Amino acid sequence: MLENVIEDNNFAILMQNHMQELLIHFFNQEQNFGILCKIEDVSFEPRLPESINSEFRPLTLFFLAGYTFETAEIIDNKLIFEAGFGAENFGSLVSVPLLSIMQIIIDETPVFINLASIRKEKKVAEKTDNNGVDNSMASFLSNPENSKFVKK
Repeated sequence: MLENVIEDNNFAILMQNHMQELLIHFFNQEQNFGILCKIEDVSFEPRLPESINSEFRPLTLFFLAGYTFETAEIIDNKLIFEAGFGAENFGSLVSVPLLSIMQIIIDETPVFINLASIRKEKKVAEKTDNNGVDNSMASFLSNPENSKFVKK
């Protein structure tokens, strides 16, 4: 079933990696783009005034061009950029988790659609997963022959 695919953690990792590679390609090509994202997962620093914040819809489109595009970068699986909001052009640093980006758009055409459906309680595994390291160490120590490699 489709649900088994889109809710799979490995599928989410593939989507995230593909999205990151695509965004880096657009940065290198100096190609402006828009992102349609889940506003509930987006953070603003400093926080936006409520008069501006209340105008956002659950799925919000940000267009990265000009100064906003120039400040954009990917850090810790988040797309981060500076933008101005409202009539006063209130400046804020916007941070969007990659998996909260539902579409990447160029010239009103979606060029990428994120189908991964990750629930809040489910997190995408990082490549340096501590649980994996712990499991590996437990497996290593379960063999009595390996005890000579461990400092006491």
